[in-house]
Formats: sequence, C-alpha cells, structure tokens
Amino acid sequence: MPQDWAKSGENFHSGRYNSEVLTSRILWMLFCAGAFLWPLWAQPPIYPLKDIRPGMKGVGKTVFRGDKIEDFDAEILGVLENIGPKQSIILARLSGGPLASTGVMQGMSGSPVYIEGKLAGAVAFAFSFSKEPIAGIRPIEEMLTVPQHGPVRSIRASLPWNTDSKTADLTAMLPPPPSPLGGEAKLIEIATPVSFAGFTERTLEFFGPKLRALGLEPRQGVGSGAPRSTALGNPSALKPGSMISVQLLSGDMAVGADGTVTHIDGSRIYAFGHRFLSIGSTELPFARAEVLTLLPNLSTSFKISTAKEWMGTITQDRNVAVAGELGRRATLVPVSITVKHPNRAKDHSYRMSMVNDRFLSPLLIQMAIFSAIDATERTVGASSFAIKGSIELDGADPIRISNMFAGDVNVPLQVSMAGASPLAYVLQSSFSDLKLKSVSLAIEAFDQKKQLEIDEVWASRQQVRPGETIEITAVLRGENGQEVSKTVAWTVPIGAASGPLYFTVADGATTNLSEYRRFLTEQPKSPAQLVSFLNRLRENTGAYVRIWRPDAGFQVQGEDLPSPPPSVALMLAKQQGAVPQAANSKLDELAIPVGSAVISGAKTIQVEVKE
Repeated sequence: MPQDWAKSGENFHSGRYNSEVLTSRILWMLFCAGAFLWPLWAQPPIYPLKDIRPGMKGVGKTVFRGDKIEDFDAEILGVLENIGPKQSIILARLSGGPLASTGVMQGMSGSPVYIEGKLAGAVAFAFSFSKEPIAGIRPIEEMLTVPQHGPVRSIRASLPWNTDSKTADLTAMLPPPPSPLGGEAKLIEIATPVSFAGFTERTLEFFGPKLRALGLEPRQGVGSGAPRSTALGNPSALKPGSMISVQLLSGDMAVGADGTVTHIDGSRIYAFGHRFLSIGSTELPFARAEVLTLLPNLSTSFKISTAKEWMGTITQDRNVAVAGELGRRATLVPVSITVKHPNRAKDHSYRMSMVNDRFLSPLLIQMAIFSAIDATERTVGASSFAIKGSIELDGADPIRISNMFAGDVNVPLQVSMAGASPLAYVLQSSFSDLKLKSVSLAIEAFDQKKQLEIDEVWASRQQVRPGETIEITAVLRGENGQEVSKTVAWTVPIGAASGPLYFTVADGATTNLSEYRRFLTEQPKSPAQLVSFLNRLRENTGAYVRIWRPDAGFQVQGEDLPSPPPSVALMLAKQQGAVPQAANSKLDELAIPVGSAVISGAKTIQVEVKE
C-alpha cells in the first residue's frame, strides 16, 4: 500500500485533503483491480451451451491445405442433451470449402466453431456413412474442465506370461472407445488418423484391427514422419484451427496422430474435442503440421499431413479433449533395435525416440520389433529368432532380456511380445519412481526351426536313500531325427523323509509358470523385487529339473519355503505375505543347458526315498 494512504486519513480529518493523494489512491485501486481481472479479460468470450438454439449460424476454422486456417460455415440443428454423463453435443450442418465432397474428415477433430464471435465448441463427432457433413460439436465448457495436472493411473492387466504368446494383445491394456451416441444414429467420435512411417505393410495389417478398435485409423506412409529438427518452434505459429501431430515415435520409424487446435490460453492448449486414447496424465510431444492434400473417401475422408517443428507436450488425455503446454519438452526414450542373420554381412539397425508412457510404450516397442523382423526376415515357414537386450530404468537395476523362439507361423509376434511384455509389467506397476531410460535389443534370425522337445525322462534307480546320488537323463528330439541326451546328478539330502520324490523336467515357460503362478497375481513390495522377479525368469533355451514333494509349503515374497515346521507353518498361514502351495513344495532345481535351441514340453517321474 502507498505510504500516502496512511496520511490520507489524517489529511482528510485535518481539512488538508489533497487532490494529489486522492488521485494516487484511485490509480492504485485501478491497478489492483486490473491485475485481478486481466486473466478474465484475456480469455476469449465463450458462447454458453444454454443459449444455443436451432437455426443459429456459426463459423468454424480448420486447415484444408498447407498451414492456412480457413473458415467453414456451421448451421446449428439443435443440442443433444445428456447424451453422456453430464455431457451434451451440439449438432450442426457444416458447409464451405471442400466439405460438400469430403464430408466431415478425419483430422478435423478439434476444429473450433464460433457463434457471434464467441467460442462454442469443437468439431468432434460424425455420423457413420453420412451423405451430408453433419457433425457433433463438443461444448467448449466441457473441454475446459480438463485438469492441468492429474494423477498417473496405474493398472495391473493380465500379464503376457499368463497367456498364449501367439495371441497376447497389448492393446487390451488400453480403454476401448465409448459406444456410439444416439442409438441407431451412430454418432461416433471422429477417428484419429495415425500415420506410420518406416513400418512394413504387414505390421499395419496385423495391428490395424486392434488399433481401429481403439478409435484410431492407421495409415501407412501417409505423412512424412517426425520433425527433422529438435528445436522448439515459435508458439505464435499455432492458432485455433491449426493442425498438430502428436508424435509417439520418431526416427527410423515414426508414428504421429493428427488433430486440430481448439483453444489456446497462454501456454495452455486444448485440442481434438475427444479423447486420444483416454490414458489420463501423460507426456506426449506434439508438432505443428501442414496439410499436403485432402483425400475424399466413400467411407471417411481424411487429411494427409506432414509434421513440421516441435511445439510442446500433451499432458492430459481425457474423455472430452486432450490438453497440453506450449514450449514444454517431453522426455523421450532412446530405442535401438538390431536384426542380425548369420548369412548376411550387414546388420539392419533402427534408432528411434519413443514417448515414455506406461500404456503406449510397450505397444510401440512390440510394433517396432515386429516391423524390424518383417522388413528383412521370413515370417512364414520354419524359422528361429533369438532376442537379447536390456531395458534401462531410473530407480532400479536393468531388466535383462534373453530368449529364443522357433516355429512355422507367428514367430515374429512371439519375439515382439518377449521384448514388450517385461516393459508392460514394469510400467503398469504401482511404482511411480520407476522411469524408463532406454531400450536396446538385438535379434538374431535363423532360417531353420531350432527346436527340441522333451521326449523321454528316466532315473538311474527307482529307490534311493538319503545321502545317495541319483542320475536323471532327459532325451530331447527335434526335426529330421535330431536327438540330444543330457544327464544330471542329484544327491538326496541327509535326513530326507521317506516317501515319494518327484522329478519334473520341463521347459523354461512351464517352470516359470509353476513357480511364479502366485507371484504373478500379487502386488510386488518394491521395485527391486519386481525387477528381480523379471530377471529370474528362466530362458526357454534350457531344460530345468524341478525336484519336489507333495507336501504343503509356502512362498514368501516369491521365494519357496518348503515343508516348514508346524509352528512356523501356522504363523505363515496368518501372514498376508505368505502364499500356501497346496500342490507341491520344491526341494531343489537343476538346469540342463542344451544350447541354441528352443526347448518345449514337460515330463515327470517318481522315485521312492527309503530310510
């Protein structure tokens, strides 16, 4: 407060009220009021939903070519009230520009519509196979409810180790799109066009139906990929109606999702008018985009665009809009994938930068691996692939990846799941401190099916006493009469109880599932425990002898505690961290190294322990 204020009362009561003091006081009040009201004056005027009536005329803004924002007309047909939970949609007939021949296009999502110069909402919905460009407009009041910041969602989906790797689907982790509005009318969100550069056609053929089920429309080679420069562009280059491309992957392979800017409030930006994938709080970089041309289509027309300079980061992906921040750099993850072949002199290497998102990153890794294999290797017919590498994390040790797959069909899918599923497991955990730093993978391809099946197992004796050694022999057979015989020895511990003793010789996947079945359904207690579990998973290039008895045992934090004393068993049974093993308890495990081949199958034999 000015010092003159303190004197003003004294001057007034003494009859010496000074007009100069009065002027100073009034100016200070005006300054304070202006500072308080300035954010309100800076906001563009909003046309409230409650005042919208049929027959009103509006003007929309979007890009039809290049980066020039052009007007189109919007005739208000009415308001579909409460079409969702406390949500309404403005129905309008669009006209002007090329809309008579294209209809409502993919890429128009977010195009702002103004009535009497006031922002009413964003084009966000369309009717399937409509003969006219009739659109649903998301009211701007609903879009502005998107929070600036929000909690990161964490879910624990079914893990790929619980499913058949040939059919496992990482897109199942993402929320499905909302049901069409209006019943038979089929008013649906305008599909988000997603450009894939550097991916093979077969990759999009395989993943396309899964992506379309999420409300995305994949386009191969439509668009030029990511911006060439890492510099951030001038924020003033973006206006309501400008085109943007949300960049999920950039580099040798690129993925970008296109939409339109609805509203800019300082550094805050709102776009699309509907969800992208409804993944909540996120960090997705976006670039300014230019439209190369329009492609009219009998089903749905769309814009063909190219990404230009980076502009900022999408931080919220909500049901009614995506929102972000201009001038903010997103944290990206370096990814390297190398495909080798013993008969090829040169390796094929791919370098990319990927978004760091717990839902999108695993899916992008899976698609990139699949495409890298598909680009150079056979995907149908006898083949084998070995995958090795590491996933670097902040806040934990690296995750080691080492496995091999063989078969006649769907082998690249199994390999891609082997690279993506550990990442999905970590990113969907409840540990927010686990941040992805980098992914490095090397894949070696072979033109033959390097696979052996466990065919026979026998023991050197049927009865054994404590302290004696028993030999277990496993015979593995492959194609063309290939046969491999391996023998391991095990000494029965002194003091072992009499009774049946079982030896199960199995592949890595079967052994993992039998030992960690209960761990997969539990919540890990720490990042170290989670990473340790992943790194202890057995490779499928070996056979493993599990020695067990049909006694009750316990598993404490993923570790076996077989046949505890009755008093200890009673105490463990009361603890949440101890899971009873009703089927069996493991006494020991032996590894049978076989070499560079995929091992499959399982056989169990019984031996009697005598006193």
